[in-house]
Amino acid sequence: MVPDITRIIESITQRDQDTVQLLLNRYNTQYAECFFFNTEAQERRKQQQLEEFRKRKVRDYAPDSDSDSDDDQSDLTLRQDLSAALLCFISSQLQPAVLRVCLHTLRILSRDRRALGPMVTDSALLTLANMGGIALLQACPQQEKEGAENQLGRAQKQTHTRAVSGCEQAAGADAALSGGSVVSSSVPAEGAVAPAAQGSINYFYKWKHDGGHAVLSRGKKDTQQEETEETEKEEDGEVCRKEALKVLCNIIYNSPQAQERASALRLLQGLWETLKEEIWRREPLSCHFYKLRLLFLLTALRPELRLQLQQERGVSVLTKALEQCLAVRWAVEYEVLTDSTEPPISKEVSQKVIEILKTLFNITHMFHRQEPDEEDAALYRHLAAVLRHCLLLSCDGEDTLEELQGHTVNVLSALPLTCLDVLVSVPVDQASHKCEGVNMDCVHKLLLFMDRRLNRGLKLKEKLTPVLNLLTESSRVHRETRCYLRQKILPPLRDVAIRPEQDSALRGQLVRLMTHVDTDVKDCAAELLFVLCKENVSRFVKYTGYGNAAGLLAARGLLNGRRNPSDSQYSSDSDSDTEEYREAKARINLVTGRVEAEQPDPMEGMTDEEKEEEARHLMSMINRLSREQIIQPMGVTAEGRLAPLWGQMSDCTLEEREDEDEDEDLNLMPDGRKDKQME
Repeated sequence: MVPDITRIIESITQRDQDTVQLLLNRYNTQYAECFFFNTEAQERRKQQQLEEFRKRKVRDYAPDSDSDSDDDQSDLTLRQDLSAALLCFISSQLQPAVLRVCLHTLRILSRDRRALGPMVTDSALLTLANMGGIALLQACPQQEKEGAENQLGRAQKQTHTRAVSGCEQAAGADAALSGGSVVSSSVPAEGAVAPAAQGSINYFYKWKHDGGHAVLSRGKKDTQQEETEETEKEEDGEVCRKEALKVLCNIIYNSPQAQERASALRLLQGLWETLKEEIWRREPLSCHFYKLRLLFLLTALRPELRLQLQQERGVSVLTKALEQCLAVRWAVEYEVLTDSTEPPISKEVSQKVIEILKTLFNITHMFHRQEPDEEDAALYRHLAAVLRHCLLLSCDGEDTLEELQGHTVNVLSALPLTCLDVLVSVPVDQASHKCEGVNMDCVHKLLLFMDRRLNRGLKLKEKLTPVLNLLTESSRVHRETRCYLRQKILPPLRDVAIRPEQDSALRGQLVRLMTHVDTDVKDCAAELLFVLCKENVSRFVKYTGYGNAAGLLAARGLLNGRRNPSDSQYSSDSDSDTEEYREAKARINLVTGRVEAEQPDPMEGMTDEEKEEEARHLMSMINRLSREQIIQPMGVTAEGRLAPLWGQMSDCTLEEREDEDEDEDLNLMPDGRKDKQME
């Protein structure tokens, strides 16, 4: 049975909390997993268009009537009226269960971007922020409050209820008590829930007898059950705060106007002060995750808020929050104690850590290329040490671990390169991966992470390029990192019978990406291999083949094989060739990067005159294709870059072109006519 929105609005206007709770429970059950409210109408319209196309073979089908669009508009208007009614309703004193179900309904309605009108007002945002435990000092504008009441009045007229006057009297009483959109009574009625100015929710008892209300004084039974009731009150308060934050997150995410108003209302400042207080008290609440999610959305969608949070010492405070979530223990400066016997961190903790990492990336990525001062460098090194600990953690679930490591890589790639030395400055123990006496555990984790992303092959630009860039820049700066990665990715060549891109190891996977359709993915993969080869052209061609390497070499002006000026920054150790490679080196095709099978000579048995004639014929065809702009012959300049050969192709005279045309015409003639024409 589809819930009747009109009846729900009617019950709200009558302030019948029991009926509202019953009807909204049905509505929430019906649309619990619904994200598009007009799907049935859309499917019906698509089916009609498909049937019409099959009949007439015409795509632009216009329906005979506007009944479908009218129905959609009517449903949309009803949802907007329900949102306005609920926002007015939750501002009054409600029972905890009723408030909870109202906020759940608002969360469902906030998924529809078209129905967000009543929720994108200052009064609605302030109401939800206060209910979510965010302390804001802004008062609700009176005109917006009046607008919400006017929309509620329109909904009342549409439902033709007989309780319009009673609802107006109740609304007037609520307004007199609150003086704003969020009611906060100094002497609240029993059994009500009043959203306070600081976001806390107070609970009271109500006793109904003979249709009246009487305050139930605390007696012996109340004293015995006080602890249980206090626990229930706290749980109800947490649930309501969590629901309000969920609604606020949906609104901010779905509405650019709400993002603008949130910035104007200084929502970030109130949220940040609340989070800092909770972090310094070391008392994380169950709704802590949704506050972190809201903080991420605000900094992701509003550039000015990123700068504001960075200026509010956001990196330092969020690093502290990260340490608290992971229970970090420090050995010495920039070294976190790790214990492999510890159990995996829970999914709840992992989700909080992920939200912190996402926000950290928002406020640090703009300073990646800047040289930090001494204070900022110490802060970023401290953060990098915590991020190293994040990479070495184990999580409850492979997908959660993958997501956590992915966001950790994103933040590491946003930090200044000079601050990443702490990743390899940890002492080596017996179980560590090492290279030249340096701890490579963190680099090994990054290598395994890259391998998993390569094997999945999904969304390579978003998922793979951050770790490729991080490994490339780290290899360029740290010699030990480059040495370790080269051992794992570019080991000494032994099997030269297969193409480099056909190799099943890491080298082959990266070489295949060098011809990827996405330019960013292609450049990142080629850059990593080029740096591992110390930016040496001959060594790069050796491991990838000239055909795969041509793109990067052309972009850098190295097609003529000249020495790269950048390779002087690397050490001068020589490349070690295996015995198998030395034996086959003379037979390796540099273009394909492998030993090719022996091919028969196509000019075998031809005289010198026939070979010369074949060469002239080939040149003639190339010239014609070039003049018709079907192909563009290119050459390598002295600077090692590609340039068109228009000059060489245009030097031939008109007589030569006529001779070429005559030769082509002769080649197209039958043998009998060709001999006669020659005579």
